[in-house]
Amino acid sequence: MLIRHQFVEELWNNRNFEVADAIFDANCHSYQIRSGSLSDPITRGPDDIKEHITQWLIGFPDITFKAEQIVAQYDKVFSYITVNGTHNGKWMGISPTGKNINIQMMTIHQIKNKKIISDWVIVESFGIFEQLGILPSIQTIISRELNNEIIHINSCDRTA
Repeated sequence: MLIRHQFVEELWNNRNFEVADAIFDANCHSYQIRSGSLSDPITRGPDDIKEHITQWLIGFPDITFKAEQIVAQYDKVFSYITVNGTHNGKWMGISPTGKNINIQMMTIHQIKNKKIISDWVIVESFGIFEQLGILPSIQTIISRELNNEIIHINSCDRTA
């Protein structure tokens, strides 16, 4: 559980980048799990993690993580984390919106010799883009799709 504290509190919340050197293996295998696609692992060592965090901090300078639930079993630590921040900088090519995000993520860190050797990350990506106003809400998307089907069905009924 110490690694989880170091990851959330020291590395992300306190911006102590040296912690990445202490807790990430140089050949950490990272799986970014996305809806609808399988993820091949990429190797991300401490320097890659620092760059990843830097990009988030540029876009969301006030970003904070909160570990809501943590479960450790054998060599793995499972975490449910909430993330909050304000989009005040360019992030992923998106100009600052000034909007706040409040998203959820889950991580699994595999530990060996007190270092993270593998991690699996599921981030509420759709929620980020929805809250930034880049994508419509899921309810809007479903409503639009249902309306298109109804219009399509109705137009078919008229021609039949």
